[in-house]
Amino acid sequence: MPAPTTASGLAVTVTGLHKRFGAQEVLCGLDLQIGAGELFVLMGPSGSGKSIFLRHLIGLETPTSGEVRIDGQPLTDDARNGFRLAMVFQSGGLLNSLTVAENVGLYLSEHRLRKPGEIARLVADKLALVQLEPEVASKYPPELSGGMRKRVAIARALITEPQLVLYDEPTSELDPLVALTIGREILDLNQRTGATSVVVTHDRDLAFGIADRIAFLSEGRILAIGTPDQIRTSPIPLIQSFLAADFKPA
Repeated sequence: MPAPTTASGLAVTVTGLHKRFGAQEVLCGLDLQIGAGELFVLMGPSGSGKSIFLRHLIGLETPTSGEVRIDGQPLTDDARNGFRLAMVFQSGGLLNSLTVAENVGLYLSEHRLRKPGEIARLVADKLALVQLEPEVASKYPPELSGGMRKRVAIARALITEPQLVLYDEPTSELDPLVALTIGREILDLNQRTGATSVVVTHDRDLAFGIADRIAFLSEGRILAIGTPDQIRTSPIPLIQSFLAADFKPA
């Protein structure tokens, strides 16, 4: 299924991606393409290699073999400097010693990319984009709910106007209602910003609720790629077992 194309999003091509840690092979020759502006979900049970895959897309892991290309260019240090990439980590990664505003604007202030007044304006814009009230800016992460911390982490990722946004288990440790809200935020942001979004999750409701396409990963191998309806009706027993909620990871 062709993915929607936008001016700002980046296309991703993964070819023959293998990753080993010692004798353990975590990724076993992955091949896939993600279209510019697409909201692509990598779904599968815990321990299937989803987060390791995601770290390859931003250059935090180096393939044992194979390659990742961003808009046709190999993912090198020079290429990363030419693209705007951002990642929302599973833990959020917020610094408890900084206010929300300081967390969101940290990259810009540390690299002196904007004047303080400009940073304050951009922080306010991004907090509003994820539907957080202005008074949240002066609070510290421990004062926030889990869902609010996730939104702050997303706002921080968006501060550089990224062309590719990666989300690692964005609804983990959230109750179902908050998880639904975060899913809607991710979908809305993808549509409004035009950035390519890649989400890794074992949350079935999230995957089927937001994805343009889904890849199902198990034990480092992609078992199927397709639309939500194609994955939902897949005849592959492991996928059906996972979707029926009786899958028990080893």
